[in-house]
Amino acid sequence: MKKSIHDRLEQLAERLAELEGLLGAETATHDMESYRRLSREHAELTPVVALFRAWRRASADFSAAEELLADPEMKALAQAEQSAASSAMARLEAELQTALLPQDPNDEKNLFLEIRAGTGGDESALFAADLFRMYARYAERQGWRVEIVSKNESELGGFREIIARIEGQGAYSRLKFESGGHRVQRVPATETQGRIHTSACTVAVLPEAGALAAIDINPAELRIDTFRASGAGGQHINKTDSAVRITHLPSGLVVECQDDRSQHRNRAQAMAVLAARLAAAQEREQQQQIASTRKSLIGSGDRSERIRTYNFPQGRITDHRINLTLYKIDAIMAGELDELVAALTTEHQAELLAELAG
Repeated sequence: MKKSIHDRLEQLAERLAELEGLLGAETATHDMESYRRLSREHAELTPVVALFRAWRRASADFSAAEELLADPEMKALAQAEQSAASSAMARLEAELQTALLPQDPNDEKNLFLEIRAGTGGDESALFAADLFRMYARYAERQGWRVEIVSKNESELGGFREIIARIEGQGAYSRLKFESGGHRVQRVPATETQGRIHTSACTVAVLPEAGALAAIDINPAELRIDTFRASGAGGQHINKTDSAVRITHLPSGLVVECQDDRSQHRNRAQAMAVLAARLAAAQEREQQQQIASTRKSLIGSGDRSERIRTYNFPQGRITDHRINLTLYKIDAIMAGELDELVAALTTEHQAELLAELAG
């Protein structure tokens, strides 16, 4: 085990002992807010320190067996004990490294998925629709709920823009690496000479913000317009101004919602999207202030960054951040994203471990 990690674990063990003393004091419950905070910290540290204590026992067993190696009669037993202790130490060290990784506070949140067509005209809009179906099918496999907030359809059935809310356990933790530029190479349905075209879409995955008050949205800084929702007509054509457009004047952010017939629900949904975008902007600003030149896998949400290429003629998908190419484009477009998600998560954890050890 690296010294930096060992020293950190020693500090955590000392802190746990300190917390046990504080929580066991007669005056511990006099300040309930402090008591709850200390209890949460105690609950977080207990499993980590338990793993560390198990690692130390395995290390002690290894050292004890070392002393027996010089005895010919005990050598075989000592070697077996050392082998078992060494295996236990390796397993526990891997578990400890994972347990020490900093947790993303947004991981368990629901999210807003925004997909926008980029270069490529109608073909880009069709690709945006393909991407949305891919994520929707993946969400269905996970048992998550997908709710379309707003969409702007193209003439050929694609989406110039679509925003959806995805609700489910760990939704953000699984899809947070999808933000960025997605490029497609294929022969469009409208291409008469069989030429391969390149188009692009941008994807943004935003964790759903908490209470709106926490985002500090000043009502005086909002312009709220209502209008009739666009639709195909017929007996269900919208005859009232149920669609809502909210403009956040300081930032210039504009959010529209028209998918529900209720103006009240459209307004609430638009406010939720606006809060998520403002929260993401605040987080990016904080990251830029504190950090580093290192570009994390989650990235800044910069939509001009190309993260993945979908090459249909060759049947492959390449994620450029981790140099991973998979020749299973049909399965992935059908929502089988587990292999991609797992690879991105593993690489991200490796980066965090490198920082921890460094």
